[in-house]
Amino acid sequence: MKWKWDKVYGWGMANQAYRVAVVGVTGAVGQEILRVLERRKFPVSELVPLASERSAGAKTKFSGKDHLVRKLEASAFEGVDFAFFSAGATRSREFVPLAIKAGAVVIDNSSAFRMDPHVPLIVPEVNGELLDAKPTLIANPNCSAAILAVALVPLHRLAGLESVVVATYQSASGAGAKAMAELDQQVRDYAAGKELQAEVFPHVLAMNLFSHNSPVGKDGYNEEEQKMVEETRKIFGLPKLRMVPTCVRVPVPRAHSEAVVARFLKPISLEAAKRALEGAAGVRMVDEPKKNLFPMPSLASGELDVFVGRVREVEGDPHSIAFFVSGDQLLKGAAWNAVQIAEELIQRGRLPA
Repeated sequence: MKWKWDKVYGWGMANQAYRVAVVGVTGAVGQEILRVLERRKFPVSELVPLASERSAGAKTKFSGKDHLVRKLEASAFEGVDFAFFSAGATRSREFVPLAIKAGAVVIDNSSAFRMDPHVPLIVPEVNGELLDAKPTLIANPNCSAAILAVALVPLHRLAGLESVVVATYQSASGAGAKAMAELDQQVRDYAAGKELQAEVFPHVLAMNLFSHNSPVGKDGYNEEEQKMVEETRKIFGLPKLRMVPTCVRVPVPRAHSEAVVARFLKPISLEAAKRALEGAAGVRMVDEPKKNLFPMPSLASGELDVFVGRVREVEGDPHSIAFFVSGDQLLKGAAWNAVQIAEELIQRGRLPA
């Protein structure tokens, strides 16, 4: 029996299934990975849910059953085929080598290995061919960079990227479950006329927005902006790509948005840009000016695709195109991209022996 697989509906009956570990399973991304595995009907023979000692012993649901969360330790990776890591860079640096040594293929959602020149940084729609080298460690990009890359790649293939100016509107979900809960509480307190409190974020997010809550470097760019620059360059293989990002937190529970102006090496018409985007993998066009209907977090939340719209020319510059993007930070920005990488490895027959 051969694999039965569909881009939209995922895996069907298969002649092989995999033992899958999820590290950081109790976190927002870890829980989303479980939902994506179910949604895609990924062939899981056994789930190994892993978390810190504090969460060990708790239960998590998968495929309608309760699974006991195990403590993250070296022995937990014995017999594991795929290990999805989403527990932060410190734990990844400590445990990823142990998982690989045990024979697992690791897909890491932290920043620990993204800029390692020996580790591929993968967005399947952009550079999935790098998986043909049968890597045992694959890095999952920063959420904003992944969402941006999906929208940029069809235009890059058409005319060649030269520079990108992008402003992000990043939801609370980018900072995890506690940040989402804090925003929810602030909205409730605002409605009740109570004073708003901030603990997870440095400022109150409800009814507000502020520069991304990551340290600002000597060059004036914060860490999130630096990640977008470095990772986008690596994903596209364009080490000299000029980028000017401005990353902002907005009071949205889930899904990031981005306003983009991209300049290309060749002239690119509005019609050609729209055609390229409409036919691109992972892109869903929402561009209806008469209805004032364009990408929004409320549309993108829970969706695997990146929504693109407000596509328009830049006056006086035939090499540039402006557009707006919304994508689910927990899905294409994290969990879905990770599971998609595993699917690509299987589809390409590139799992290490």
